[in-house]
Amino acid sequence: MRLTTRGRYAVTALLDLALQTSQQESAVSLSDIAKRQSISISYL
Repeated sequence: MRLTTRGRYAVTALLDLALQTSQQESAVSLSDIAKRQSISISYL
């Protein structure tokens, strides 16, 4: 399966969100996801 860069970043962000949500009860910010995954926030 071929994914665009934006699609690949979306999958990466969703996985990060799922992992972080299971570890903490507070909201996860886009800037935190972008920093952890080295993704430009404009892609999120």
